[in-house]
Amino acid sequence: MLCMSGYDVGNLAYLGILLAAIGGYYFVSHRDKTGQLLRHALLWALIFVAVIAGVGLWDQVRSTLAPAQRVEGQVITLPQQADGHFYAVLEVNGAPMRFLVDTGATDIVLTRDAARAAGLPMESLIFSGRAGTANGTVRVAPVRLREVTLGPVTDRDVRAMVNDGELDMPLLGMSYLSRFSHIEITGQALRLTR
Repeated sequence: MLCMSGYDVGNLAYLGILLAAIGGYYFVSHRDKTGQLLRHALLWALIFVAVIAGVGLWDQVRSTLAPAQRVEGQVITLPQQADGHFYAVLEVNGAPMRFLVDTGATDIVLTRDAARAAGLPMESLIFSGRAGTANGTVRVAPVRLREVTLGPVTDRDVRAMVNDGELDMPLLGMSYLSRFSHIEITGQALRLTR
């Protein structure tokens, strides 16, 4: 079901009026050339649809073109993304995963899919802990990760949690971030120095 805010309805109304004004002028000025008028109307309609699609997909295009994390010696730079967050690609037990950097999370928090990809024995996880999230309290299972690698930095036997609730992607929390000697946000980048 499509749900539009008042702002979206206003924008749509504005675009409709603009299209009607341009189309009306064009029709009146070319009423004696009906075939050519229809071809031009179709062309403008396609251009209009392309512009609307481009505006609607801009966030996805921008995130695709957004700069990726960089490594310079022992410094890992994570650029701020269009949504205002920082993301990092790590290898967990050899499996590459994209994490949301979350200073509000205590530990590394894996989704069930991420835990499976890391080779954790899902059938033997014990969800004995509880964690408070923005969506309420969820059950978590404490685990140890054999190896976590971010750029040139590899840590072994890292504490983490597997989330039993709804979680879009794994979280990189403070227990991991505190392993870095220097954490700095400058401009639109997060720099981690080991």
